[in-house]
Amino acid sequence: MGEKGRPIHLGAGVMPASFKVLHDPVKNYETIIADFGECAIGRVAPIDLGFWWIILLCAYTKSTGDTSLAELPECQRGIRLISTLCLSEAFDTFPTLLCADGCCMIDRRMGVYEYPIEIQALFFMALRCALYLLKNDDEGKECADRISKRLHALSYHMRSFFWLDIKQLNDIYRYKTEEYSHTAVNKFNVMPDSLPDWVFDFMPTRGGYFIGNVSPARMDFRWFCLSNCIAILSSLATPEQASAIMDLIESRWEELVGEMPLKICYPAMESHEWRIVTGCDPKNTG
Repeated sequence: MGEKGRPIHLGAGVMPASFKVLHDPVKNYETIIADFGECAIGRVAPIDLGFWWIILLCAYTKSTGDTSLAELPECQRGIRLISTLCLSEAFDTFPTLLCADGCCMIDRRMGVYEYPIEIQALFFMALRCALYLLKNDDEGKECADRISKRLHALSYHMRSFFWLDIKQLNDIYRYKTEEYSHTAVNKFNVMPDSLPDWVFDFMPTRGGYFIGNVSPARMDFRWFCLSNCIAILSSLATPEQASAIMDLIESRWEELVGEMPLKICYPAMESHEWRIVTGCDPKNTG
């Protein structure tokens, strides 16, 4: 995101949110117009699209064995631009990526803000794919070195602070607050009283997951399906954590699957909360 929340355009490494075909009936000519978030509800630039572009390019390259597309100067430049933008120190001091609410999934607010797991897992996977795709030239090496450093810091941060299992849940419950110095155990000053009641019933003895968000003094304990699955696919989750995620799904099958393929988020918003958070107009909602 640029100044005052305005999207940074493709020249800096952001992909369009969508395309519109404008038809000129007089000249019988059609023009493709890219939308970088200016037309989206809330005017938010979707930061996840650039990540998906790198991931899909990597998937195509690996599945077909055709490296010619990824090696095109335009594609190499696109990988470097997206990577450079997201590795910029201007985003934040943490290895995680600072994001605006509504920057992923849909163009409405979802209570997904600051450091959402939905973006961090994609960020990690995109960086790994970029590392695989970058050519071994001077520009590629420089970008690859920066990516390798961020991957190391990001994986440690996510595995240490976003991971929740029964042991970590009990530790948080006993946290002291307002700790000072680098030896503080409660590094984000999480208030034990902020633990939602449902999480104690939801967490099985065997199992765990990456929670929705971690930021100073508050945590989003919701389960997000896509990001936890991507964490397994990208090896953001350790083998033990990957097994624990699958154990959680098996233990909480009724809550997370039921009669659906997989629920995007758990628990669902209740009462008027969904309208307040998403800004949805009830008369437009089935």
